[in-house]
Amino acid sequence: MALLKQGDKAPVFEAVDQDGNPVSLKDFKGKKLVLYFYPKDDTPGCTAEACNLRDNYTLLMKKGYKIVGVSADDDRSHKKFIEKYVLPFPLIPDKEKKILKAYGAWGRKILYGKEYDGILRTTYVISEDGIIEKVFSKVDTKNHTEQILGSDQ
Repeated sequence: MALLKQGDKAPVFEAVDQDGNPVSLKDFKGKKLVLYFYPKDDTPGCTAEACNLRDNYTLLMKKGYKIVGVSADDDRSHKKFIEKYVLPFPLIPDKEKKILKAYGAWGRKILYGKEYDGILRTTYVISEDGIIEKVFSKVDTKNHTEQILGSDQ
């Protein structure tokens, strides 16, 4: 599936986070949601992205944003990642890649000339009424909060 675009209705999802707590799109009705998809826990780019969001978490919360990360890692991996970097937001293990595919964050990648299917690092900012406001397919992992807030700062 292709990436969703600004103005699209965000696909409904229901899942559990790293601790088994239910998480669904409807939980964020009336709130802005930063839903970010990343390839792998505890890798350099993914750590930089998560830590940038962590370091700016209070600012994002003051601006009305909630944050949820999604990757195909399992709950144990997510728990370790959260503990190691003291991440204040939930991570969803999407082993079956249902959410990844629904949001177009699973697809063909090329690394060192080899093609394979994998997670496409993507962030969606979803409005209070479930509409995609912003799409980031070229994520600046070290400055991701600045990308998200843009002119909202």
